Amino acid sequence: MQSHVPRNLTLATVVASLGGLLFGFDMAVVSGILPFVKEQYQLNPAQEGWFVSSALAGCIGGVLFSSDISDRLGRRKLLFFAALLFLLSALGCALLEPFSLLIVARICCGAAVGIASSVVPLYLSEIAPAHNRGRLVTFYQLAVTIGIFVAYGSNILLLQHGQDFLPGMLVWRKMFGVAMLPAALFLLGIVWIPESPRWLMQKDLPQVNDGGYRMLWSPAYRKPLLIGILLPFFSQFSGINAIIYYGPTILHSAGITLDNSLLSQLFFGAANVLFTFIAIWKVDSLGRRPLYLWGTAGAMVALLCTGICFYTGHTGGVLLLLCVLAFLAFFAFSIGPLKFVIAAEIFPDAIRAKALSLSILVMWVADFAVGQLTPMLLSGIGTAGTFWFFASFCVVAFIIVYRMVPETKGQTLEQIQQHWNLMH
Repeated sequence: MQSHVPRNLTLATVVASLGGLLFGFDMAVVSGILPFVKEQYQLNPAQEGWFVSSALAGCIGGVLFSSDISDRLGRRKLLFFAALLFLLSALGCALLEPFSLLIVARICCGAAVGIASSVVPLYLSEIAPAHNRGRLVTFYQLAVTIGIFVAYGSNILLLQHGQDFLPGMLVWRKMFGVAMLPAALFLLGIVWIPESPRWLMQKDLPQVNDGGYRMLWSPAYRKPLLIGILLPFFSQFSGINAIIYYGPTILHSAGITLDNSLLSQLFFGAANVLFTFIAIWKVDSLGRRPLYLWGTAGAMVALLCTGICFYTGHTGGVLLLLCVLAFLAFFAFSIGPLKFVIAAEIFPDAIRAKALSLSILVMWVADFAVGQLTPMLLSGIGTAGTFWFFASFCVVAFIIVYRMVPETKGQTLEQIQQHWNLMH
């Protein structure tokens, strides 16, 4: 497949990864918006959870939509549709007044995220040469972390200086509206990137449409399918989105003011970006397994320590921030990017789109559950108990990765497929 790699690999990677940037932005921007929307619409805990997780419901729909369509129409057309949805949903969130219509716009935004989260890693894995496939797919996660950082940064700037820009608009609506710029760039950039060469080779083969699901459930691929399901599940139940969505709320409950909690989130976002570069640097040399095992173990310890800070009341100093920062660091160089890398490379061409869609679907279902559970966990078992709850899932994830996940660095997609066939 080396000869079928697109000539302008850099352009294709950057443009496709804008889908990851919008994914990160739209999922993180709500952390600064939530306190304002909660106050304006007088939301109860259930409505608060629905406001956050309505986008996740859209994500599930987007993934389900993209599964067969990406095989029939191609990766590029679906990316274009996702970019259009990103643009329209950002406009809707900025302008629509009734809470019900705001939820509709959030669901549309989620659908765009769902499509992008499924198709972008798929597209990148299919245009990448074997020796740096892990690095290219990890660029998607890097873009997600950059999007999170941009969301935190724009939230702070608008909170401090928003009155100088569009003075008649509420600040939280401006926070939503910022997404229109990267969405427009994503939409325009897709015009200049090629279709996936592997999809072009596979589109006329009958097993893509007729044998894909039968092959997906065949005995030879039961283990990779289980891996593809469990890794995204444990990624979401590591607690990452509890911090992304509810970080300011958690820090505010610890006595940190809203301005300072948002500034802390900016540091969290910067750490997320910085430590993702470790994955980009080492994923194709050190390998997937070592990064995943070290990251999962470190994340577990960091979550335990974060819970201890809240349990003992040590929330006013730098210790709490360091603990959360450590968790983000371990997540960013392992759990975050590697679920995409591994899921995008362990299946053959004929079923890769369907398998990756199922993997991403599990991720969003788990994410939806976390979005609904977190407010109830915080009010039920407390902040400390919530972090310990997520730490327990990191323990199980470590065991699963240690026992089930093979090393795939440097192997072609065909060699990985042969590995599963030989095992069976």
